[in-house]
This record gives sequence, structure tokens and C-alpha cells, in this order.
Amino acid sequence: MLAIDKLVEEAIDFHVHAATDPFSERRLDAIALASEAKHARMKAIVIKCHHYSTAPLAYVANTVISNFTLVGSLVLNNGVGGLNPEVVEVAAKGGARVVWMPTYSSVPDTQIRLGGTASMTGPMQVTSGKGISLIGKDNKLVPEMAQILEIIKDYDIVLGTGHTSRSEIYAVTDEARRMGIKVTITHPLSLSVGSPAIGSPLTIEHQKQLISKGAYIEHCFVACMPLDDRLDPVVIVDNIKRVGAESCILSTDFGQIVNPSPPEGFRMMIASMLKLGLSEKELEILVKVNPSKLLGLT
Repeated sequence: MLAIDKLVEEAIDFHVHAATDPFSERRLDAIALASEAKHARMKAIVIKCHHYSTAPLAYVANTVISNFTLVGSLVLNNGVGGLNPEVVEVAAKGGARVVWMPTYSSVPDTQIRLGGTASMTGPMQVTSGKGISLIGKDNKLVPEMAQILEIIKDYDIVLGTGHTSRSEIYAVTDEARRMGIKVTITHPLSLSVGSPAIGSPLTIEHQKQLISKGAYIEHCFVACMPLDDRLDPVVIVDNIKRVGAESCILSTDFGQIVNPSPPEGFRMMIASMLKLGLSEKELEILVKVNPSKLLGLT
């Protein structure tokens, strides 16, 4: 068996988009995604939608496709009422294992679209508003976040930082880690998330500071695609080498109609990372050990 195939076997893709999506065409629906991933001998995939909880989709797919796990998630965008504790609790009770902070409704994404720049989160148009911020003028978390974090803690859910600004990332990571919540730092190198002044990219020093608090850095291969940031994958390899694979995860963030299907894209990501210098041991940690630890999948 090729090294690539061995690394794909029992691996977890922590970040994938599946149909149906109200604003973006997707390569596969949840059942087709689970079927392809099972055929590739993967262990699990976290499915994400910017507009609703995917826990019900995951539940249905898991009743149809045996011996594979789709993991549901929630993103706190305007479509679910933003920073809405009730929606978080409903998603948690429904089986969601990851809750992302705002993406298309975040301050950086909203400013990008108000400025007329296309966003990778879909064709939604924003004509007014400043976006959802996790922090107030005092740079402290807004009151709604206290209840949201309590629910995330109670259900042992992973908190993803979404497309939030650098100051929000630090504020929510500080409090979440103080409470013992598992945190992933989403898109640390993606320019499409926000300008360097208000959001990503995060420098090596930023990443090390967040890792020191117990957070994991999530690198998404979609950033390397021609219609995304066109990030040189060597940069991802360099960042992982400099902060340590034990503090990172690798995901595709695939599902877009212009990119390979997520299981094939996952294999492409593994092959690229191997060729560019990550070892088999490092990749085992990045796509198996750390995602399993975060999701509680053994």
C-alpha cells in the first residue's frame, strides 16, 4: 500500500462543505460524501454549512452509510441568529461536535463584501451593518458569549474561531481555554478571511502564542486552490514545521463546485504535503491523532 493511501486510511477531514447549501453549489450531498469517504477508507468528516446546523444531515447520512462517521457542526452566522445560545444548545442536543464563530457574518467578511470584494463564503450580499463581533468596545467578550461558552463546555464541543478578527481570536481563545474548551484557530494564513489589519494572516509568533494557550492551528488546503488565495502549500509546510505538528491539524475545506471532491482533495493534500517535506509521522498527527483527540473519536 502506498504511503499516501495508508495516511488517508482512518483519517479525519475536520472541515468540509456539503449540499444542500442555500447560496453555494456543492460537489456532493452528505450521503454521497460519506459514501466516497468510506470508499477511501477514511474515518470521519466534519460537515459544515455557513447557514444552518449540519447535525441533522450527519444523523441521516450515518443511518444510511455504515462504518463511517459524518460529524455535524454549527456556524454562528446571521442565518441562525448570530450569537444565539438557544441555537447552540439545540445543535448540541442534536449531535453537533464543532461550533464555529461567525464566518460570512463576521466583521472581516462583512467589511470585505461591503468593500465590493468577493468572499469565498458564497454570493450573499451585505448592504449594511458592521458584522457580528465577539467583543465589545472594551475588547472583552460580549455578554451572549458567556452562555454560549458554557453550552460548548457542557457538551464537550470544539470551538472553531471562524473568520473572526485577530483581537476576537485572542479574546475567545483566552476565555475558552480558561474554561477547558478545545479550540481550533481557523484559516491562520488565508487572506480571504480578512485583511492583515483586522484578521488573518496570523504570524508564527501569533500562532505560537495561541498554541501556548492550548489551541490547535487548523490549516485548510483550500487556500492553495487557484480560485482561493493561491497560497503556496510550501508555506503551510513551513508553518507546521515551525510551530510543531502536535499543535496543528490539516483539513481541506473542500466541497466547492470548482474544486475536487473532498475525499479526492484530501488525498491530493496528503500527497502534496508528503512531497513538500512533511513526514508520514507528522501527517499521522495532523490528520488522525489530533482530529481524533478533538472530536473524541477513537
